[in-house]
Amino acid sequence: MKVSCERGYEGATIAGLIDRAGVSRRTFYEHFPNKQACFLDALQAIERELTARVDERIDLGPAPSAASAALAALASYAAERPLEARFLMNETMAAGPWGQDARDRSVDEIALLVKDAYRCVAGASVVPALPSGILVGASYRLLALSLVGGEHAPGALEGELLAWASTYELPIGRRRSHTTSPSVAHARSTLRGRAPLRAPPRLGPGRPRRSAPEVSENQRLRIVVATAETIKRRGYATATVAEIARAAGVDGRVFYKLFDDKRDAFAAVREFVFQNTMAATAGAFFAGADWPRRVWNAGATFTHHLEQNPDLAYACIVESHAGGHEVARRLQDLVSGFTIFLQEGYEYRRQSPDAPSRFALDAIAQANLEILYRHARREVDLSVTRLLGQLTYVSLTPFVGALGAEELIAEMIGEASS
Repeated sequence: MKVSCERGYEGATIAGLIDRAGVSRRTFYEHFPNKQACFLDALQAIERELTARVDERIDLGPAPSAASAALAALASYAAERPLEARFLMNETMAAGPWGQDARDRSVDEIALLVKDAYRCVAGASVVPALPSGILVGASYRLLALSLVGGEHAPGALEGELLAWASTYELPIGRRRSHTTSPSVAHARSTLRGRAPLRAPPRLGPGRPRRSAPEVSENQRLRIVVATAETIKRRGYATATVAEIARAAGVDGRVFYKLFDDKRDAFAAVREFVFQNTMAATAGAFFAGADWPRRVWNAGATFTHHLEQNPDLAYACIVESHAGGHEVARRLQDLVSGFTIFLQEGYEYRRQSPDAPSRFALDAIAQANLEILYRHARREVDLSVTRLLGQLTYVSLTPFVGALGAEELIAEMIGEASS
């Protein structure tokens, strides 16, 4: 665990593990066939301990408080066992499909504990009107950020997590499906969006009639798109520079002239996706009549843009932690950049004394990323326009209330369908 947290999963070698453990290579292989098996064994022990803690915390309180009890248990565990929590909540996300499976299984187990507690709750009881998996998954992401970045102690986030979750509270019988689960693909933006992002055509044989900077930019963009396509097909961990260069139609010398390594090319994918997605989304945002409708417009174009560019979107959403801690931290900065569309919500609520905290902006961003991530991992095709109601509900509710967000979404769905 220590080696992984210090160097990331990719940098955690068997040599590093046995050196830290003080055992021989032979002893290591007597217990584990490879690094993955060693990590998985450690993860299973952490999962069991954390799930037991959450279960115990839920049992101590009333059933309607199950979500709050679970989030409080997660925060206290991260504060008391930061290495184990970081290993489960953060490092697994960089380990490829098996690591993501382990992390998602842990999220689902805890979400199921909350869901089971609600089975005996009366319809008038008030609970957060978000799927428990989204609440728990977003909390994993927020706690992981505190464990990696060190800006906030995990224990100090407990109150913030509970306050944010409480903004979604509704009587359990009042929740509507179009705000809590994917709906029909009604969400395609009526605003004119950008064309799908494509690699430029390969240069013809012979000496190109273009300047050296134009040639380099053509090759760079082809490598960026090829990197996303290869990662989508093979996964970051197993994708190679040779495969990426072949897909881009360049040789290895050209790749290394433009990028230091695979990690550098993947970082360029994220910047490319962010710049183009932000440009498309910002243009749609200002077409709305008021702030809530501007958020809807931005979300409609945002989801349509991602759906048009599935390989690029998948690489950034599912492989969000690949490439090491610095690259992953940069992605989190980019994700937080989309909270600029929520800033106007504070002005919109200027008469209200209970406007959400600034922490709520990061919570909204991470909850929306969790929604996209879960969908991308479980669906064959990235039909994210179906998620517009959920994403809008997560974004607006802390500002306008659960009922206000529901009413707007129902109205906008009706307009899009007519």
